[in-house]
Amino acid sequence: MSQSTTAPASIGAVPLNAAGTSAALPFVGRTLIAAIYLLSGTSKIAAPAMTIGYIQSVGLPLPTLGFIIALLVEIGGGVALVLGYRTRLVAAIMALFTIATALAFHNNLADQNQFIHFFKNVAMAGGLLQIVAFGAGRFSLDARR
Repeated sequence: MSQSTTAPASIGAVPLNAAGTSAALPFVGRTLIAAIYLLSGTSKIAAPAMTIGYIQSVGLPLPTLGFIIALLVEIGGGVALVLGYRTRLVAAIMALFTIATALAFHNNLADQNQFIHFFKNVAMAGGLLQIVAFGAGRFSLDARR
């Protein structure tokens, strides 16, 4: 009895082909990672003075400009990620922004809460770099160009 030496391309029960279930996974992943940025951005819109004050409190220059940049990256980038528009570029910008915010706002690693937030940002940047490396996937505006 002959046995095939090549296993089908799958992870458990999820087929790894463009027509299978896994084609939706990049969209789901982009949406999940975008959610935290969209929530953060909308909370900044709800309390701009608080956000600008927080930026000032860590000694960064031009806090109003920082506020505007944060909104563009978090809301603009979040929407672009969900839609899969210029995904690799957007994810790269968001990864850099996320590392910068970790260094600027969560750098007191002796404080357990800041330690957790710092490494949460590092993990988010890692997820974004996966998007940079592998792209938006099938369900995206990028795939239609």
